[in-house]
Amino acid sequence: MAYLLDTHTFLWFVAGDDQLPVSVKKKLSDINKSCFLSIASLWGIAIKKQIGKLDLKIGFDELFRFAERNENEIIAINETYLTTLLGLDFLNNDPFDRIIVSQAISEDLTLISRDKKLKNYQVKLQWD
Repeated sequence: MAYLLDTHTFLWFVAGDDQLPVSVKKKLSDINKSCFLSIASLWGIAIKKQIGKLDLKIGFDELFRFAERNENEIIAINETYLTTLLGLDFLNNDPFDRIIVSQAISEDLTLISRDKKLKNYQVKLQWD
């Protein structure tokens, strides 16, 4: 099974946050499991950092190194994901959530997220 990390999942993994379930930490720490991170997550982090809504304990550029060290492949936004996005019902106003959902659906990835609102989409979702 391959996974796509929601933004908060990645940030909590980086920070070693206790809000991340032990089972999720094990999945993310296992380099034999394919884990992906959307460039949209990093884009959203950059925006929140810039406007003062997010305080990172490490430098922004270190997030890329962390993903690399943990073999979390960063996936870009492409035509397929945007086409899938256009087919999604407008159930969520957050454009970052919507593109991440479309990436998970398009690539048949399980989205690791605590966000219960995402259950409204036809996406494989896991949190435990």
